[in-house]
Amino acid sequence: MKVGVIDYGVGNLGSVLRALEELRVAPVLVNRAADMHATDCLILPGVGNFADCARLLDEGGWTTALRDEVLGYKRPLLGVCVGMQLLADSSTEGATEGQDTPGLGFIPGQVRHLRSFGCTLRVPHVGWNGITRTRSDDHLLAGMPDGTDFYFVHSYAFMPQDPSDVLATTDYGVPVTAAVRRGHVWGTQFHPEKSSRAGFRLLKNFIEGPAC
Repeated sequence: MKVGVIDYGVGNLGSVLRALEELRVAPVLVNRAADMHATDCLILPGVGNFADCARLLDEGGWTTALRDEVLGYKRPLLGVCVGMQLLADSSTEGATEGQDTPGLGFIPGQVRHLRSFGCTLRVPHVGWNGITRTRSDDHLLAGMPDGTDFYFVHSYAFMPQDPSDVLATTDYGVPVTAAVRRGHVWGTQFHPEKSSRAGFRLLKNFIEGPAC
């Protein structure tokens, strides 16, 4: 099993790599878009600003290559934190002249600031929060009952166009999308690599799932 961790210039690569090594998986650090084809599945990390991450994907040739690998060759993909948000059509973060920042478009929907959803709690949302599963038919969250805690750090949230693409939510004053899936593309707003035993279980579920 070759699990590729995409290195496009951002992301908590060290913690993701260490988590995979704890699972006795030899991760492949993919720092060239052309090398993605040599993996069985991919993890797209992301931290910071959506617009900056999207720009780095474009400049490095990752956007086109990811669309080829994921949409064309059906390579399973897990986006983490901003990596999940990048799966969306667009984000209001970094919007210029009334135009949202384009995303990869793998899961239709938009990323918006937490305040736009009516959140009145402190932003960014930082800390441990329990999730509530909205679908029970997906292996990514197998073995994780409602209330399982994961570690979140974010100011923006993804609202998929189709509610059936949402795997789980978390309550941060308002319901917030915590995990998504469409086909062989998954995403988590939280950081599984920083979420102790539950996060390691999620990574293991992704790697050992039928798509990979």
